[in-house]
Amino acid sequence: MNLIELFEPSLRGRAASPALCFGETTLTFGDLDALSDSVAHALTERFGLTKGDRAAMYLGNCVELIVYYLACLKVGAIVVPINILYREGELAHMLTDAEPRVLLTDAERLGVLAGVRDRIDSLEHVILASGSEAGTIAFEQLVSAGGAKPESTNKVTGDDAALMLYTSGTTGRPKGAVLTHHNLASNIVALLHCWQWAEQDRFLLALPLFHIHGLCNGLHGALASGCMTFLMDRFQPHAAMNLLREQRCTLFFGVPTMYERLLQAAEQGRNVPDGMRLYVSGSGPLSPETFARFREVFGQEILERYGMSETGMITSNLYACPRGQGTVGKPLPGVSVRVVTDEGRLVEGDQAGEIQVRGPNVMKGYWRQPDKTADSFQDGWFRTGDLGRWDSLGRLIICGRAKELIISGGFNIYPQEVVNCLSAHPGVAEAAVVGVPDRVRGEMVKAYVVRRDADLTADSLIAHCRRHLASFKVPRSVAFVDSLPRNAMGKLQLDRLPDRDSL
Repeated sequence: MNLIELFEPSLRGRAASPALCFGETTLTFGDLDALSDSVAHALTERFGLTKGDRAAMYLGNCVELIVYYLACLKVGAIVVPINILYREGELAHMLTDAEPRVLLTDAERLGVLAGVRDRIDSLEHVILASGSEAGTIAFEQLVSAGGAKPESTNKVTGDDAALMLYTSGTTGRPKGAVLTHHNLASNIVALLHCWQWAEQDRFLLALPLFHIHGLCNGLHGALASGCMTFLMDRFQPHAAMNLLREQRCTLFFGVPTMYERLLQAAEQGRNVPDGMRLYVSGSGPLSPETFARFREVFGQEILERYGMSETGMITSNLYACPRGQGTVGKPLPGVSVRVVTDEGRLVEGDQAGEIQVRGPNVMKGYWRQPDKTADSFQDGWFRTGDLGRWDSLGRLIICGRAKELIISGGFNIYPQEVVNCLSAHPGVAEAAVVGVPDRVRGEMVKAYVVRRDADLTADSLIAHCRRHLASFKVPRSVAFVDSLPRNAMGKLQLDRLPDRDSL
């Protein structure tokens, strides 16, 4: 089935039930269905959008984003979410590669978009979520136009692409992982089971909807379960604590950084909510200290799970079972996981190896990159590049990353992009980047630089990066070295960099 068919019991079967609360706005499931029908009609009749066309969204959390997203799924368009922190270079790459015909944005992002729009030949229409600006179409015009229920909904199959998520790597630029309706539907059905998600739940969604965590776990789960969702435009710990308590929420998903912020809010006198049944953490490792402190202060153990853009969720601890700190649980129903040596042999006992995945959740492939798609599989198994091992109860433990990916505050950072930015500075001869453990954000970016200009300062380099990179990618410190360590073949040896575990 396609995703809209999966959501139909909520959108149409619970049409009168409250679905979404955002600030002062509350919509029923029927409202979401009718509004997305109107926008889908406008996308097809006014813009000629058809199945397989790309439709980008580059804006913060809001009702318009959700309506637009549902409309695109009904049309059969491939949705391309874009991180709102991306600057011109990052935005230009994604739009040039994906070639979207339409893009939804907000006033805050228009300035960045303006710097690249003339270079994106495919982009025919820019829709503004609220208000109006020259060269854009107001979202309310699409809604007010109305129209019949889109016929294309019935023509979209589970094998059709639904989402293109740009993934971080360790070399080159990000690739578009294409996920089908079936990939996403199978994944959320499994999570509803594992987390016992039901219509009676009340869900606080504070994660960004441009990320797989917020969009595919959070929004998809809320729509499939039929529960009430309280949407925040961005996570703010004190406001989140108030909503959890005042709205009698039962579910909350976050990255480790968010749980640190909630603990800080509790320590500042905020009342801990007493109606919660489940806190879930992902998109980065949760420290043992945070797990223990949260259990002590909030009276609950955070449930950890493991996934990635190419596969959705892979493993999870179960709601009704003990949550071993440091483990990410067992494979989801229908998903197979193996841990193998470099030669592809299954590891023995509790030894570590590469985590590989097979199942209905695994992506269709990388957008227009068949060679990289082929390289990502071994004997039909997707190669995650992550290292893991099994504990005595058959739960997966993540040991590290074979790739040199950095995860900071739940956001993936590929070192080569930061290195490229540093190397573009005329005072830099060579550069390397590593992730340094951080209790709050998981990891922080540290740069090692061989200077070409002896007068080059760390502050000027950081300022240079801040002009060209999203804020979470900017190095928090710069160490100047005489040379970068390399082996006899000239390969950089990051493990020999000095003081690499501290900023």
